[in-house]
Amino acid sequence: MAGVRPGRESRDHRRPGALAPGGPVGLPGRNRADHLVRLGRRLRQAGGHGPLWPVGSASGYHPITFGYLAGEIFRRVDGRTMGTALREDLALPLGLDLWIGLPDSEHARCAELQRPSALPTFGEPNEAVRAAFLTPWAAPGGRGTADWRRVEIPSANGHATAPALARLMGALASGGSLDGVAVLSPAALELARAERIIGRDLVLPFDISWGAGFMRNTPNFFYGPTPDAFGHSGWGGSCAFADPARGVSGAYVMNRQGSDLIGDPRAVRLIQAAYSCL
Repeated sequence: MAGVRPGRESRDHRRPGALAPGGPVGLPGRNRADHLVRLGRRLRQAGGHGPLWPVGSASGYHPITFGYLAGEIFRRVDGRTMGTALREDLALPLGLDLWIGLPDSEHARCAELQRPSALPTFGEPNEAVRAAFLTPWAAPGGRGTADWRRVEIPSANGHATAPALARLMGALASGGSLDGVAVLSPAALELARAERIIGRDLVLPFDISWGAGFMRNTPNFFYGPTPDAFGHSGWGGSCAFADPARGVSGAYVMNRQGSDLIGDPRAVRLIQAAYSCL
């Protein structure tokens, strides 16, 4: 990781994947819409920050910065942006309506998000929560604009339909491949969903068991009754999950955002109803 991490060497040379267990969960300075396309500037800022807490001691959800950091590491290793690889390797071969970096030709199809009627509950404020959510610069400006839709922020502005997300996660529920297209090798899939850390997240007010980028179903059971299910949830209600034990995957997207940071009750009820039919 130290050889490709943006901005500086990793502070933890011993642990593969030790990209973001300590920060940065947010970036200083205001994120205007025009800053979204200045990727180099965001990477220099993110890579130049040290951890907000001792590496490996806790988790802290990175709503924006993880996408910049992981996306740049991917580009340095693969040579393509994450959005380009997603289209070439997965979306086109599998016929998925799934994008990171949306071309202008698709903008008219986008649903406009309606902001929630109430702010979410962040729990006890701390430096990580403030950096991630509670400052004027915590979220990039320009959501819903053409610039926002074109730019690639892998952690924040993917555009997809629920069937596309559910089908992609279906590959992870069936050993890592779908229709003959390998999404992840079985070994990589096991590593991705294995528990890396569990405990009270310093940004989200939940006890969370984290895999490598995935929220594991225990202890919150947002993704049905199977303990080994895993997925990811976003503020507003969207989520996608895979359940290898049952061979089930699913996704929920919405345009009216709820106030729950994760575990939106609309999605939870739909998932529970689906499992009751199995």
